[in-house]
This record gives sequence, C-alpha cells and structure tokens, in this order.
Amino acid sequence: MQYYSFDVFLNSGRSALAEGPVALIFAEDNIEVDSTLRHHLHLGFKSVIAFMPQDFTLDPALVDRIHRVNLTCVPGAIVFNTINRIIQAAPNIWMYYCYNAEYLFFPFCETRTVGELLTFHAEERRDAMLTHVIDLYADDLNSFPNGVSPERAMLDRTGYYAHTRHDAEGHPVERQLDMSGGLRWRFEDHIPYERRRIDRIALFKSQNGLELRPDHTFNEPEYNTYSCPWHHNLTAAVCSFRAAKALKSNAGSTFDIPSFCWQNSVPFQWTSGQLLDLGLIEPGQWF
Repeated sequence: MQYYSFDVFLNSGRSALAEGPVALIFAEDNIEVDSTLRHHLHLGFKSVIAFMPQDFTLDPALVDRIHRVNLTCVPGAIVFNTINRIIQAAPNIWMYYCYNAEYLFFPFCETRTVGELLTFHAEERRDAMLTHVIDLYADDLNSFPNGVSPERAMLDRTGYYAHTRHDAEGHPVERQLDMSGGLRWRFEDHIPYERRRIDRIALFKSQNGLELRPDHTFNEPEYNTYSCPWHHNLTAAVCSFRAAKALKSNAGSTFDIPSFCWQNSVPFQWTSGQLLDLGLIEPGQWF
C-alpha cells in the first residue's frame, strides 16, 4: 500500500497502526532499503511502514508487504516529528524505529518473534527497551567506498563504554547511562559531540503525551532506563551502517579514513548469538 503523503497516511492508513508491534523505517538514502525491510518483516512485526521519497526504488516483491509513505527523511527533525505524530495517533501499541541499513537483533531472534520478545518484556512491567546501536562497516573501503557491505560486514568486538548520565543540575540519573563505542568513538574527531552516543530506545510502547526528543531519549524518564529497579531486563541491538555511511559521504572525513578496520574488528555473523557472546545484548530473565 502506498500513501502519497504522511497526512494521507494518518487519515487513511490507520489500519497499519491498529496492532503492534509496528516498525517505522526511515530511508535517508537509497542504500540497503530492501534488505532493511526484509529483515524486519522476517522478525514478525505486524506492520512495516517505510518512509521514503517517491523517487526511491523498491523491490516489487516488497510492495504488497509493507506500507510505503512518501516522505523526505532529512533533516533529522522530520523523523522525530513524524514519530511523535504517530505516537499521538496510535497510543498503547509497541513501536520500533530505525533508518535504512539498520537491522534489529534481540536475544534468540532466529527462533522467536519480536512480538514474543515484547510480550515478555511487558510482563516485566516495562514499556520501553534499551537498544545499543552497533556500528557495522565494510571490510574494504576500496571495494565498498560508501562503507556498506552486508556480505562483508565487520563490527568492533571491544571498545564500548558506559558513562553515568547526569541531569541538568549535574546529578546522576538513576538507571540511565550514556553509551559510547564503535566508529563514533574511534573517529570522534569527525563526529559532533551530541551524536556520539550509541544508546537508543528503539522499542517502546506509545502513550498519550509521550514525546521522542532529538537525542533519542523520551520525555518520560522511565522510558530511558536500561532496567527496572529489581533485576536486569532484556536489551537489543540495532546493527547499523549509518555511521559508516556518514563518515564516508562527508568530505571532511572521507579522505582521512582509508579503512574502518583495526585490531579489534571481527566479521559480523548476522546472529544474535555473536552479539550475546560479545555482551552487546542481554537476555535478562528470558531464556
């Protein structure tokens, strides 16, 4: 189903928002759009909604499996505004958001659906789930100058750090952390300070008054916590080529980076097991 504007979608596409979990995927460019959509369809989302400009190409086999909304997804404020309008239009359902060339992984996702994941998470009285954005990058930038190659993707096996989050008065915030690592850490000279964090609350339950802020946090503090007070909860990962694309498309950084690989690069196996072994996602009490 195709909608020629976001307003048309909100007026006539409410069936796509009737039942969660819903995946909201924003295409900033035309790189790996099809693979991103296929990946999230495979995870079992009730609806996959793709926001992209009208001139972006799409595999004909996907046309009838997704809801396509014509939208230019840059600058970034457009994405946050779109998500917040959807939150208010469809309260009380689970949602997920990501960009093209990003792929959600959660514990045991090869054999369990995202619906099963969120049913368990909700039973633990959680309305949001912390995800870490794990940078992926091509192993050879001569062969893949835009930094993207799903078939030859690498990730960092170490170099991830948690920092205590502070409020506006400088006091530590309970159960909230600022996470860093990956390409944003290794090439921080080319990344604005406000874009270096790799924590994102990508899975959340919409509610009236909820608002996603431009730093990927919510106006409801509990949504930004990594676990409940009494035990550790599930976490997930968004494995993402987005930083690699940005670093190689930016004239101020592309010529300074002949390779993204270093001694702690390992091939990405496209499995949740690898991410569990590296400690990048946590199963909590879910087995």
